[in-house]
Amino acid sequence: MIRQAINIGAWTMASRVLGFVRDIMIAALLGAGLQADAFFVALRLPNLFRRLFGEGAFNAAFVPEYAGRLGHDEAGAARLAEDVSSIMVVWLAGLTLLGILFMPQLIDVLAPGFRAVPAKFALAVALSRITFPYLWLICLCALLSGILNARGRFSAAAAAPLLFNICIIGALVVLRRFVPSTGFALAYGVALSGVAQLGMLGWALKRAGVPLRLHRPRLSPGVAVVLRRLGPGLIGAGVTQLNLTIDTIIASLLPAGTVSVLYYADRVNQLPLGVIGAALSTALLPLLSRQLRSGARAEAHGTLNRAVEAGLLLTLPGAAALGVIALPIMLNLFGHGAFSTQDATRSAGALVAYACGLPAFVLVKIFAPGFFARGDTKTPVEIGLAAVALNLGLNLLLMHPLQQVGIALSTTLAAWFNGGMLCYFLHRRGDFAPDARLIRRAIRIAAASAAMAAVLLVLRPYLPHVIGLVILVIVGMALFGGLGLMLGAYQPADLQLFRRRRKSA
Repeated sequence: MIRQAINIGAWTMASRVLGFVRDIMIAALLGAGLQADAFFVALRLPNLFRRLFGEGAFNAAFVPEYAGRLGHDEAGAARLAEDVSSIMVVWLAGLTLLGILFMPQLIDVLAPGFRAVPAKFALAVALSRITFPYLWLICLCALLSGILNARGRFSAAAAAPLLFNICIIGALVVLRRFVPSTGFALAYGVALSGVAQLGMLGWALKRAGVPLRLHRPRLSPGVAVVLRRLGPGLIGAGVTQLNLTIDTIIASLLPAGTVSVLYYADRVNQLPLGVIGAALSTALLPLLSRQLRSGARAEAHGTLNRAVEAGLLLTLPGAAALGVIALPIMLNLFGHGAFSTQDATRSAGALVAYACGLPAFVLVKIFAPGFFARGDTKTPVEIGLAAVALNLGLNLLLMHPLQQVGIALSTTLAAWFNGGMLCYFLHRRGDFAPDARLIRRAIRIAAASAAMAAVLLVLRPYLPHVIGLVILVIVGMALFGGLGLMLGAYQPADLQLFRRRRKSA
């Protein structure tokens, strides 16, 4: 599982790095003004569905059912994939059309504060109508990715998001000259990226020798099972994304630029979250499903323990480092062109708050498959609804005194609540119990992370510029690596996973 997660994480890392190039360009051209706020709202709804379906709910509903049929009922697995795809094509096409027609009403829900600025509201509506078809395309991509992932072919699905960034960058470089504004170029780039990703995954499916034919939609028993799990899974697997959407709604009611500074902070936080959380979750779900179907409960317990251990090893030091060097990161990555020093400072405060929840965000992605692999979507939904309600309440409480920091902090506290409750219920059912190795290593990972953060805090004032930021990152990595090894947070043998992966690549 860990080697598969490394493969997924490597592709995700490449996409995130390219995404930073994209966001640096957007920040330099748009800053944190009216046009940037309008585009990020236009991106939020299709992006929400991308993360929910691509990284959460659809995989949680479809993969266990599909993977359970592979090996002993290949024809049944193929029929399930074709039935689900036929329904999705028709249903999503209708949903896309309704979204385009009623876009003003959707923007009223997603960014109610925009109504007070007619030009911003009109631009958000226009850009959202261009980006909204991406929702239809990316949900179909999630289906193809789920089929490939269930068959142990993770590379194409993990690499597809690269095309999103390539298309956006291409739109900024080329298309911007032929459309009314940079915001329109970005919107067209989003729509084009959906076509490119669907084409790539269709080609990968063909290479894998997996036929997928469309026919008249029908509600087969297998489809009914997937749909029953899908609705609750939208909340259970996607609470983090729903909370970020609530952040956008609340931010639209605050001073201009708040939507944008939160977006840039979230983008930095999404680097470790996307690389680690999505990779572990994607690799974990089919493995747990197979182990539980075969009755290997002890192996499933061990798998979940090692996933939590890997998640903590890769997120605790990242959270500590992001919290300490948030301002140098935002100034050096985005503090150019139209993105001012004040914008970077505001965004850095939000990043510190998001970073405090980084381990929790990843633990949610690890614990949720423990329920989904057992066919339980009800419990994550109930916990998720409580987390969403908590986030909304905290947002309303903190939005005025703390501004964008209060919004980010609300999401972080809700994530810790969500992850903690998922862990509690898994443990109470006997489906998860931290073993001695996990407890021992978690304490040592935390100690090494705290020591690294203390050193970075001392060095930060002396290294304010780009080269200094690079030095801080290198020192932090080296320090945690050395301290972690000395304290026993990890063992040299653990690194063999990375070496084997590199040799087999």
